[in-house]
Amino acid sequence: MPTCLLIRHGRTTSNANGTLAGWTQGVGLDDIGRGQAADLAERLRGMPIRAVVSSPLQRCVETAQILVSALVDVTVQTDERVGECRYGAWTGGSLTELAKEPLWRLVQDQPSAARFPDSEAFMGESIAEMQARGLQAVRDIDARVSAEHGPGAMWALVSHGDVIKSILADAVGAHLDHFQRIMVGPASLSVVSYTDRRPFLVRLNDGGTDLSTIVPSPSPHGDAPVGGDAGSTNAESTNAESTNAESTNAESTNAESTN
Repeated sequence: MPTCLLIRHGRTTSNANGTLAGWTQGVGLDDIGRGQAADLAERLRGMPIRAVVSSPLQRCVETAQILVSALVDVTVQTDERVGECRYGAWTGGSLTELAKEPLWRLVQDQPSAARFPDSEAFMGESIAEMQARGLQAVRDIDARVSAEHGPGAMWALVSHGDVIKSILADAVGAHLDHFQRIMVGPASLSVVSYTDRRPFLVRLNDGGTDLSTIVPSPSPHGDAPVGGDAGSTNAESTNAESTNAESTNAESTNAESTN
């Protein structure tokens, strides 16, 4: 099965200001975010990526458009199922103030039971519903890419922090209640290789290492190498645990990654 590149949008003014953008229209990348997306585009330049699918929200579409400028014969498609979590009445709120709400602890400690309340302007949904629609989209797109381009193909999904974290939790077999343990920084890259037997987490929250080793081998299979694989000859590119430098900053907390 294909390899999926999970990319969070670059930084926005909402991220910088500490507010929860949700489905607010008109939230685009700031100058730092555009630079982050451009840096990632250069790292992806020339890679055999066959499809790029984006959340329909502006910050993701802008990120995706910058990325495809470095690819060949690829256009941006959108899929509402990988759009941001519908935060309902929390949309537009200050993260500092939202952290005082009783629901905040449930979101942090038992997210599988958390549902965001509706407001007049924005509908809410549960985190479980968000994960379900995101996973269904990934499975549908992955199957389509495999049918059109073969099981060794690569494709990219540009989405949001909580959506990507929930997909990664599923990939490693973690319960949704543990998805807050995962960090996904702005414009970071995580990679999941899907097979008939199980998915493999290839990269997590990568913000700057060499990407040559994420290109799948000619004959992908569903068995893990016993004892571990042989790794890469490039010491830098073997670091699958590299983190986005910005995600280590205090503002890149679990709360910040929800935008």
